[in-house]
Amino acid sequence: MPLDTPTMPSASRSKRVQPMPDLVPAAQYVRMSDEAQQYSVDNQKAAIQEYASSHGFTVVKTYADIGKSGVVAKHRKALRELLKDVVSGNANYEAVLVYDVSRWGRFPNNDEAAHYEFLCHSSGIPLHYCAEPFANDGTATSSLLKALKRSMAAEFSRELGDKVFRGKTRIVGLGFWVGGPPGYGYRRLMVSADGKPKQVMKPGEQKSLTTDRVILVPGPRKELETVRKIFLMAADGNGPSAIARELNRSGITHDGRRWTHIGVHNIVKNPKYMGCNVWNRHSQRLRGPLIPVEPRFWVKKQLAFSPIVDPKTFDRAQAGLPVPKRWSDEEIIKRIRRLLKTKGRLSERLLQKARGMPCTVTLHNHFGTYRKIYEKVGYNIGAEDIHNGAQSERSMKLRQNLVNAIRELFPQHVTVTHLPNRTRSILLIDNSFMVSVLLCRTKLKHGASCWAVDPNPAEKHFVTLLCTMNSKHDHVIEYFALPAMDEFKRTSIHDSWFRRAAKLPSLSDFYVTVKKLWAEGSSSLRMRRPNFP
Repeated sequence: MPLDTPTMPSASRSKRVQPMPDLVPAAQYVRMSDEAQQYSVDNQKAAIQEYASSHGFTVVKTYADIGKSGVVAKHRKALRELLKDVVSGNANYEAVLVYDVSRWGRFPNNDEAAHYEFLCHSSGIPLHYCAEPFANDGTATSSLLKALKRSMAAEFSRELGDKVFRGKTRIVGLGFWVGGPPGYGYRRLMVSADGKPKQVMKPGEQKSLTTDRVILVPGPRKELETVRKIFLMAADGNGPSAIARELNRSGITHDGRRWTHIGVHNIVKNPKYMGCNVWNRHSQRLRGPLIPVEPRFWVKKQLAFSPIVDPKTFDRAQAGLPVPKRWSDEEIIKRIRRLLKTKGRLSERLLQKARGMPCTVTLHNHFGTYRKIYEKVGYNIGAEDIHNGAQSERSMKLRQNLVNAIRELFPQHVTVTHLPNRTRSILLIDNSFMVSVLLCRTKLKHGASCWAVDPNPAEKHFVTLLCTMNSKHDHVIEYFALPAMDEFKRTSIHDSWFRRAAKLPSLSDFYVTVKKLWAEGSSSLRMRRPNFP
């Protein structure tokens, strides 16, 4: 063979030099509804990776909702983040891979799941269901199967909810406690399937065996005496506020903290203190809104626990509680006109400080804005009052949005409530302690800008989330958490008292921070007053 004759490349060498096909970048979304499902997310990722390898995808980003139900999208932070990235055009991938239809969601309304999928598809990023027996290619067969799967996923949640409801109803009927803190004066006792006592459970502890049950037993003697004192005072016509003040004046604490209106109110209204196990007083089906249930539908078991007060005392306490005042438009206008005649003018601060006047939220619920209130009473407001009124409306809207955002971030730990006879929103954390949300407006102090910190008197002993606002009152600049906020201050963040505040980098740090402050406050109180009940 001549030396210049080219040699033919071998088959194996030809195969090696062929370029590899480009892999399509994709994001994967995984979700599990129960934190006890240790391998669920890993199984989903493994199936998605297998699908990606065989279909030419490479996973470049992961969105994971751990311990999140598929029923409500607003509680699923990762899904919201995925949709935001896709719709905004900031996604660095060209497809979304999901294990199956149920992992995308078990929405009661099938159109909601279809809507979120449409947002992805219309943005040029299709959705792939990796473990389904059909391709999500838009054909008639695919659409029918997908709609059927969505209905099956939603029906599974409905059936599971009914099974849980029937199961808890049966357990309550047998006299067992079905969850939640036992409340002041009681402790949880874990018993075996045959009723033998096993141990008193500490706060936060859960039983490990599904066959075990929980009952309530009386707590320390001093707590029992306090509960009986509360019911006797209520039977004599004292309201929750008066009872709370008397307990605090006597040095009696509630889990190391001062008593509040809501704490007393919850005790007096709960039938468990006369030994009655009551469940289903409120309903929240499929993560929907919490709604009260009529008493005739409550699930009850008389004398399930050892009573702390007798039924006659309980009934006398219910009859002795003051009836909440129901304001009419005419009565509010009458009182405001009387205030105008006395002061010669009206302002938001005058209405807030006047004795016998409904609270700010009640005024807004009846009339909407201060401007409409002034028009009702025939008062001509100046330019400054108009400006202040507009700022107040923006502040109220900002506060409402802030409270809703915290509730959505921590749905398992945060409940929005209010004090008796009031409508101002307060955050109840783990049914254990209250957090006051306080917005701070800018003011001038010796020519320099500062913050006006004006706590609500009824909330001054609560753990406080302090939020500094911009000059327009439509945006929060920074978040701080304090053990309490007991007086009006004009201050800056450089003041010495502010050093005890914990700064929150974002609202996602809210729960851990306030829980720590509450725990530190409780332990310090117990250290200072070890002999208190």
